[in-house]
Amino acid sequence: MLLMLFVPLIPYTIPPHLNTKTAEPLKKMEHTFIALKPDCIARRLSGTIISRFEKKGFTLTAMKLVIATENMLRQHYAEHVDKPWFKDFIKFFLNKQIICMVWSGKNIIKESRKMIGATDPQEALMGTIRGDFGVDKGRNLVHGSDSLESAQREIKLWFGDNIDFQDSFDKDQVYEN
Repeated sequence: MLLMLFVPLIPYTIPPHLNTKTAEPLKKMEHTFIALKPDCIARRLSGTIISRFEKKGFTLTAMKLVIATENMLRQHYAEHVDKPWFKDFIKFFLNKQIICMVWSGKNIIKESRKMIGATDPQEALMGTIRGDFGVDKGRNLVHGSDSLESAQREIKLWFGDNIDFQDSFDKDQVYEN
């Protein structure tokens, strides 16, 4: 005798984040601008901070040591030029070394902002760069682009058109697909 079980069919909808036909790609390759500020260099934290980005799986695409001019700083921080603190901010940078870098990776703009932490180190979470090493809002160690547009503008400002992103790293060695 053959026993048959009938299981009622329950409608199932694939959740949007799992549906490959409708889901947005979870990650995309990006480039961002990161600058290590004079306080970072003075405190000899550059290697530690660079190491955090490497350990996260991001790739250093370009790097140079710069002594920033007032003109470059005004262009970079154009949205802050009229703020009362800007004059002192410029003095902090002038005639001092900064390390300008371009980093590449999946979702790097969003991920690097999380790694860096809140602008004010007192508000930054432990485990972030500013939360672990920052001491003051005006001495917060690192700058990171906050959007794709900012990243493109800042990379062009500090590096011009001198970066070949096609050959910058072997993403197959870091990412599955």
